[in-house]
Amino acid sequence: MLTDAGLMQEIAHQHLFNQFWLTLFFVVPMVLVARAVVAGTRYSAILIIVIFGLTMGALLVATGVSEPGLADFPMLALMAQTTVIALAASFFVGGQELRRIFGRVQVPKDQSVVYATEEVVFGTGRTHLVFIARAFFLLLGIEALTKVVLGAVPDGTLARYYPLIAYMGLVIAVILIDYKAAIVRKRMYLYKGFVEIVAIVGVLLLGFELAQWVRPLIALPQIFFVMLLAAGLGAYAYRWVHGPTIRCLLFAGIPVVLAANFVVGGSRIGDAFTLTGMDAVLAFGFFGQVAWMFGGIALLMLIGRTAAVRNLGPGMAGSLSHAGLTGACTAGDLGEEAARRAPIMINIPFFGHVFVFSILAVSIEAGGLLTWAALLVAAVGLALTFGALRSLARADGDDEREVRALMAFSFGWQLTAVFGGLLLLSWSRMPIESAFMATSAALSHFGLFAAIQGGMAGADAAALIAFVFAMPFLVHPLVFFLFGRAMANDGRMPRVPAFALTAIGVVGVAVALAVGG
Repeated sequence: MLTDAGLMQEIAHQHLFNQFWLTLFFVVPMVLVARAVVAGTRYSAILIIVIFGLTMGALLVATGVSEPGLADFPMLALMAQTTVIALAASFFVGGQELRRIFGRVQVPKDQSVVYATEEVVFGTGRTHLVFIARAFFLLLGIEALTKVVLGAVPDGTLARYYPLIAYMGLVIAVILIDYKAAIVRKRMYLYKGFVEIVAIVGVLLLGFELAQWVRPLIALPQIFFVMLLAAGLGAYAYRWVHGPTIRCLLFAGIPVVLAANFVVGGSRIGDAFTLTGMDAVLAFGFFGQVAWMFGGIALLMLIGRTAAVRNLGPGMAGSLSHAGLTGACTAGDLGEEAARRAPIMINIPFFGHVFVFSILAVSIEAGGLLTWAALLVAAVGLALTFGALRSLARADGDDEREVRALMAFSFGWQLTAVFGGLLLLSWSRMPIESAFMATSAALSHFGLFAAIQGGMAGADAAALIAFVFAMPFLVHPLVFFLFGRAMANDGRMPRVPAFALTAIGVVGVAVALAVGG
């Protein structure tokens, strides 16, 4: 007969495994269903993940199953905090591509793996299904392990189980490969996956320590150093042929992270609208998304003289550090060229984050935006943007010239959008913490999102950012509809809708600022 202590321990063990299976069934089927819905079309599954995630989170609260923030589902919250891990893989690949471009290095085409493409679930082949499941276990295991090593395990019902979660996640991830995929050397393939896990954990730990080391001088977030380290490692190991860890995180890491975040964000829909000033934050995030996204596309069309998705997709993914487009590009939804270029483009703007995070860190400490610095950086961004657009117009379809021009555009438009948005919000007298959230949402900016999630703008912003960040994704039906139309139209974006949406976005931003002021 169980004692009271034994009964409580048994209940705790059951809670762990209940959380594990609930999180698995929340996240992985959502990604699979999203892929099934868009199967046979040229649209991205990210669109459906947005809708399903927000709806599921709202339903969990509306039906009384949980409360806003989903405190009853701590493992889902753990999964939602793995943004930096998914990005680390993209930074590594971006560093490789940058070294190959600037060093003019030719690398033999990767022929080490041929994926099994037979459909197991409608819209998803065998190998891609394994990648989605493997990404789930990897993200869970790496996040738990880094929390344990850093001594940053949060208080809660699962706190003492973090070592077990790390063990389960990583062991399953290491051995989980598609046995029907044609792999030249399976033992080497598994070994590469293990090495990549060790490298990602090392980058995360070192990034955290560097952030702590410079904190007395300036509060730069962990993701800034993770970007530098991962990109630098990629530049050094530019000949590295990807193992299963990098492959699955590129394909499924961002969709899995977004699925978890949107469920958490959806649970806060009711609460968020009751907060003072939140209407202005959400309105700016929504219309800012339309303005910066389609405004950038309009500039690429009018001045850069390109309507090709191979330029528009990676260019906007990089210039906005845009979560949805980055996931769509790296998953191959916008074609092979976009998939190859996207990791390059999302790396380049992060070098500008030395300005972004430095100015924001000082601004948050001062309680208001450092206006003169923001104006200076925004002006530099505009100059870089128009110089890049002129270079792109002269590229004449040459791959190397297009990539170089898009790199400059990504850097310039990012500085313009981030600091232009912050300046507008500052002039409307929005508090800096709210302006930080609104800017992150208006760009769907993964870096700013991860920094706020990590507490850079305070505990209140960290609690709300999943919802604030999720709401502008309601623009994504328009975004992915137009990109889908473009893919169906031989990869060329229709012009008139893009210009019309730019105008709508600009007017909407003006109204949001007026309301906020």
